[in-house]
Amino acid sequence: MSGGRRRAAEATAAIVSVAGLIAGCGSSIDGSPRPEGASVTGDTERFTALLEECDAVTDEQIAEAVAADAIERGFFGAICRWDAVGANGPVKITFNWFETGSLDTEKETGEELGYKVESSTIQGRRAVVMRPPNDPGACGVSVGSPSSGVVGWWVQFTAAAADPCEAASTLADLTLNLSS
Repeated sequence: MSGGRRRAAEATAAIVSVAGLIAGCGSSIDGSPRPEGASVTGDTERFTALLEECDAVTDEQIAEAVAADAIERGFFGAICRWDAVGANGPVKITFNWFETGSLDTEKETGEELGYKVESSTIQGRRAVVMRPPNDPGACGVSVGSPSSGVVGWWVQFTAAAADPCEAASTLADLTLNLSS
């Protein structure tokens, strides 16, 4: 076979292979589409605007919950972070809101990470409290969000001077208290 015919045959084979791959990638997904931020339980305005969920609890409320004199906003996205300092020393605060998350997933993940996981309630909603085994200054609390999915707060006192679960629970309670 001449060089030109061989290249043409190789090109044809490559096109057939790519077409076969593309055809094999098709799939269907069960369910009904819904707009981003929409909820089947009723939308709450404070939780449907992208990146505004980090403002559900004010910086002043966060500082009060962790007994901080100063607080600084860090990264804001799917996970929001603050650094603070006060009578309990430096503290790191993290907030997450996963629109399609579930408490069962949060609980399973905590258990897989080896955290001590406890069931709790906040404002009558089921919640999960998680404590890393080697960090007594850290605690996370996840609870069903006011619209859909789950919200969670993690508090980490670097000096382990205060109860991080109390602070995280307070922040979760403030998040659910949308009337404030």
